[in-house]
Amino acid sequence: MTNLVLFFCALLLLSSTQAQDKFFTKTGKVNFDATAPQSPEDVAGVNKSVVCVLDSKSGNIQFSVLMKGFEFQRALMQEHFNENYVESDKYPKTEFKGTIVNNNAVSYLKDGSYSATVKGKLTIHGETKDVEAKGNILVKGGKISASAEFNILLSDYKISIPQLVADKVSKTAKIGVDCLLEPLKAP
Repeated sequence: MTNLVLFFCALLLLSSTQAQDKFFTKTGKVNFDATAPQSPEDVAGVNKSVVCVLDSKSGNIQFSVLMKGFEFQRALMQEHFNENYVESDKYPKTEFKGTIVNNNAVSYLKDGSYSATVKGKLTIHGETKDVEAKGNILVKGGKISASAEFNILLSDYKISIPQLVADKVSKTAKIGVDCLLEPLKAP
């Protein structure tokens, strides 16, 4: 009987330890900025409902963004973004699936700031491309803050800019990701 109790205790400990390997948020933030250098107005939006999961053991990380969740300063710009550029009804979400390449250099059990390189596949507007970016992992009090910035060429994702607004919208976009992740609770 004692062995059986010890077995179940070990099983419980193992499952709670594995849960601590995975970190999660539904309130991550993605900034999108495609402002042309001489543009009189910002072509930038923010989405604060980003879902992100990080497996600290493997370094696998992924995030998902609903395109209609981006908010712009001007309603007309938001409408053009969703209807004309990213076609949110046809392509409702953007996803990144990748790995922290130097994951072994990050100590998830020790508070600190760690440089990270993220490599993976970014899908926008139905197109998937390989991307690599420098980022940062901040570990503090059992929580993880992960941030990175990607620069993409809009034409790589078959997003075309009408000539009428070519002086306002850049051919490239900066995508900044910032997620505060907490340990994923075991079911």
